[in-house]
Amino acid sequence: MAYLGPRLGPSRIFVPSVSVFRLLGSVGMDDMGLAMSRSPLERVDFDNVALRKLPLDPSAEPGVRQVKAACFSRVKPQPLTKPRFVAVSHEALALLGLTEEEVMDDPLGPEYLSGSKVMPGSEPAAHCYCGHQFGQFAGQLGDGAACYLGEVKVPPGQDRELLRENPSGRWEIQVKGAGLTPYSRQADGRKVLRSSIREFLCSEAMFFLGVPTTRAGSVVTSDSRVIRDVYYSGHPRHERCSVVLRIAPTFLRFGSFEIFKQADELTGRQGPSYGRDEIRGQMMDYVIEMFYPEIQQNYPDRVERNVAFFREVMLRTARLVAQWQCVGFCHGVLNTDNMSILGLTLDYGPYGFMDRFDPDFICNASDNSGRYSYQAQPAICRWNLVKLAEALAPELPPDRAEAVMDEYLDLYNGFYLENMRKKLGLLKKEEPEDEILITELLQTMHNTGADFTNTFRSLSQISCPSEGESEGEEALVKKATDLLLEQCASLVELKAANKPTMDPRELAMLLSMAQSNPALFQMISDRATIARQLDRLSRLKDLMETSQEELRTKQAEEWASWIARYRKRLARELEGQSDVQAVQEERVRVMDSTNPRVVLRNYIAQNAIEAAESGDFSEVQQVLKVLEKPFSSQPGLELPAWVGGGGATERGERDEGEEQQLEAASASTATARNPVPYDSKPPSWAHEICVT
Repeated sequence: MAYLGPRLGPSRIFVPSVSVFRLLGSVGMDDMGLAMSRSPLERVDFDNVALRKLPLDPSAEPGVRQVKAACFSRVKPQPLTKPRFVAVSHEALALLGLTEEEVMDDPLGPEYLSGSKVMPGSEPAAHCYCGHQFGQFAGQLGDGAACYLGEVKVPPGQDRELLRENPSGRWEIQVKGAGLTPYSRQADGRKVLRSSIREFLCSEAMFFLGVPTTRAGSVVTSDSRVIRDVYYSGHPRHERCSVVLRIAPTFLRFGSFEIFKQADELTGRQGPSYGRDEIRGQMMDYVIEMFYPEIQQNYPDRVERNVAFFREVMLRTARLVAQWQCVGFCHGVLNTDNMSILGLTLDYGPYGFMDRFDPDFICNASDNSGRYSYQAQPAICRWNLVKLAEALAPELPPDRAEAVMDEYLDLYNGFYLENMRKKLGLLKKEEPEDEILITELLQTMHNTGADFTNTFRSLSQISCPSEGESEGEEALVKKATDLLLEQCASLVELKAANKPTMDPRELAMLLSMAQSNPALFQMISDRATIARQLDRLSRLKDLMETSQEELRTKQAEEWASWIARYRKRLARELEGQSDVQAVQEERVRVMDSTNPRVVLRNYIAQNAIEAAESGDFSEVQQVLKVLEKPFSSQPGLELPAWVGGGGATERGERDEGEEQQLEAASASTATARNPVPYDSKPPSWAHEICVT
């Protein structure tokens, strides 16, 4: 079940009672005016259970340090200069009993929701955790830029389904980018507009796609600046400090339990709380009691309780990654410290929604080995679960954990097939051949360079065979083929996509080394990486010997073959059905509510970021509106906001050089880029976007 359905209860509105008016009257009209003008964010009701139930670092020492025997450290968020809202999510804020209007109209809103000012009842803290990063244990990591503000009580009237998904009755809120913590390492604890907008938009996009996720209530920018070298190219520039408000039942993660790890055999690093096994038990008690109360109630035996807990985390993780695969989402940095203990999508960094289907799609430009590629995600999530099991021992007996992990692959495949059948409109029957049909669809998409999102969206337009069809089978297959050919890549696009990413001389050297010195080869590369490069070379060679007309003919043949098989399978859906029309309508309805019309493609986010960096926040706000209804057409919201020349411009102070630089960049971008609808294939310039 998707986490947090979009059902929202009434917001909390402060209405003084008669007795309050009498009390206010007794202390004078000036005091009454002060109370009536009180910020709505000062009425948020905190109950910070995590800081009471889990060990808190006794030291208030500033600066980066090892934090032993503690899960949280108190911190002081660093204020921003002239904070102001870029955008807010009214749906996410409603979780806290707040409305968009009252937050946007509150002069203190940007200060409170950036950590520049601390709300009454808030207790800023940073969470200590460890993690395996790219397969290696990294030791202490922790919230280097995120800051726990506290836990807000669920407002009265919130939907029961939400309470079932979040049984703790509280929402943890964080600000990300609020400054230094003991876990900032060599960084400054700040985030910039680029990363903040990406996290804000994707958190909400995933929710409206029905994918379990943390939420984002707002993004604030400021006149404070930090220096960033975006592409690590030696050309740093000043960027605006920005902050995202994040919301979830809890932000605890797999890495939260790795603080107890003994010295790692490969890296020599150990968790800062190694040897403090009693804290591990304390953490497990807290997580299970707060977020898995049914397990706590149903398993009086501690070991059985812990096994049931691990099985539920495993199940939620398998379901989550199946949903990622089915919407073409690639996380980019699936380290154990980025895996939620509740099975939520967590920490949006160099993520990407796939455009052209490629199982080897890598969204993170710094993932040179492809460890976190699209097709690797299910296996990586399993690997991370194994590391979680190791971290929970001896509270979780290793043999019992191994038995649970034996269930993972079948569960994942079951979730994946269930989702894929909906995407193909196979609702009445489950046939063994369905898996082959799905595999052949993906292979055809790969061979033809078809757009992942748009191809699936188009499938509902392919008709089921039925009696009395006015057109013949051949004509109907051709019509469907022409529809899908619109989503296929051109020869130029396929050549660019299959160009090896490795220098030919480096590839030749590694191939030679693999033969002459396998041990050294294993230290600096791997066979999977080399195989991918050789596969690209082979494909590129074939493409160099092909014309555009030959390519289009081959693409048409492949699609016609698959469509014919698909229509035969659809025909079997109608067997034994008395109301064929109703079956057809249900199929289209399910497919169009499962296959999104719009996802947050990189170029859509990039347009919003560049507009915001020039002071125009309207595109961020419009993209959010589009993403709130990803399965629907929204008249008036087909094209970017800047096409009409309007836009809500919010300018802070800039020096003359920055003003000229941004105006020049904005003008050149607008000239170079023709606007495309949000639901179209990406424009040609999109492949130049590099996310690290």
